[in-house]
Amino acid sequence: MATTKKSTIKDIANVLGITPSAVSKALNNHPRISVKTKEDVIQVAKNLNYQPNHLASALRKGKSNLVGLIIPKANSHFFSSVLQSIEEILNDKGYSVIISQSNESYKKECESIDVLLFTQVDGVIASLANETLNFSHYEKIKANGIPLILFDRGENDLEVDYVGINDYQSSHLIVNHLVEQGCKRIAHIAGYRHTRIYKNRIIGYVDALKKHDLPIENDLILEGSLSLEDGRKKMEALLKLPNRPDAVYAAGDFAALGALQVLKENQIKVPDEISLVGFGNEPFTSFVSPSITTINQHSEEIGRLAAEAFLYRIKNPKKKVSLNKMILNAELVVRESSNKNP
Repeated sequence: MATTKKSTIKDIANVLGITPSAVSKALNNHPRISVKTKEDVIQVAKNLNYQPNHLASALRKGKSNLVGLIIPKANSHFFSSVLQSIEEILNDKGYSVIISQSNESYKKECESIDVLLFTQVDGVIASLANETLNFSHYEKIKANGIPLILFDRGENDLEVDYVGINDYQSSHLIVNHLVEQGCKRIAHIAGYRHTRIYKNRIIGYVDALKKHDLPIENDLILEGSLSLEDGRKKMEALLKLPNRPDAVYAAGDFAALGALQVLKENQIKVPDEISLVGFGNEPFTSFVSPSITTINQHSEEIGRLAAEAFLYRIKNPKKKVSLNKMILNAELVVRESSNKNP
């Protein structure tokens, strides 16, 4: 099958009888090129279906106006909301966003970074995959002098700007609320503690239990992927304990939904017998019955701050500025799944 030859600047120049240099200047709105010539060039470019070579342009100018965005999963309202906020701000400043989904895979994350570096992006904004334990692929971004901004899931060892919520405080908000509702045996369906945000949520949970003189038992802390299916499995395991919990705090809303399904299948009344709290304020948490108490992570604000951090770094490439750790206070959204006294 024959491939269609791509049109070039030289092809446009040949049609108009001008130099390739004049075409290039016209396409880049150079002030020395007449309006008439610019209009002619644009029309011929459209007729020839000319597509600019952004990589070649980036190599020439040292700037691509492209920003890479790496997210763990696109089916999360939190990440899609952060993405939308970042895009709105960066598009307004003339940047296009290249979106890559790691699907929680370390290998996919490494591949994405290689592609973004090859594409000559001006910066990378990212949230780490669950599988990521080694950060050498992110160090490559820094070694290339490209601004790297992390959000939600980030590691202090990388020494880059970071935006997220106070995960430690979030656990205190949740445990305090459950204790106020009369709960005394609170389980935690946790994320993997090698990821900083989940480690901080576990520490916050443990410290909050200590504050209320409640028992800390290893069989009540179950680490996992926080997927819906993982939430189901963890809830089934908790129900098999000789002394089952009277409350469950899941570090992700999808895990909380899976736990809720199991509780309903076992005719366990929520919150009368077991209270339930999630994390992330996914839209479905307000629609299911009972509606799920959760943590609002202020996704739009996180996206805005991440985009602004990149813009600041790109405008001040040589300025020695201390790292910016932007930590937002979380908000507990109380709903039916934990509110025993509505």
